Amino acid sequence: MSRFEKYLDVYAQSHQNPTNILIHKFCVPAIMFSVLGLLKAIPVPETWPLWLDWSFFAILGALIFYASFKNLKIFILMVMFFLPQSLLLEYLRPRFFLLCLLIFIVAWIFQFIGHKIEGKKPSFLADLVFLLIGPIWVMKFLTDKRKSL
Repeated sequence: MSRFEKYLDVYAQSHQNPTNILIHKFCVPAIMFSVLGLLKAIPVPETWPLWLDWSFFAILGALIFYASFKNLKIFILMVMFFLPQSLLLEYLRPRFFLLCLLIFIVAWIFQFIGHKIEGKKPSFLADLVFLLIGPIWVMKFLTDKRKSL
């Protein structure tokens, strides 16, 4: 079993309840969107191009992590996950900070409600890397009818 498959298996163990799964399908992308928006709101040097901000570095780091799985499908899925979010945030600039903060808070509340329903703690409490596994898990549901990558 690959490192990627191990991560997904562990993540899936605490995401079996249909209500929790549904909550995650919406809230994981919402949380990622809000985190990118909050990072984009942090000031950068004036000499940097408009598109270069802290969210760019977070996405770059995440994509390096996803590339470490050496699976082109995963990498492309995650580029497709981040690209529309980044474009939407650029479109909303500079009116997105409060929106992203609200989305972040509400989405996390729902995530914890989902885990209360599930009866299991969120995976990231054991290992923060699961914060990056959640988006892959969601994309798997959205793109693969067989529910595997």
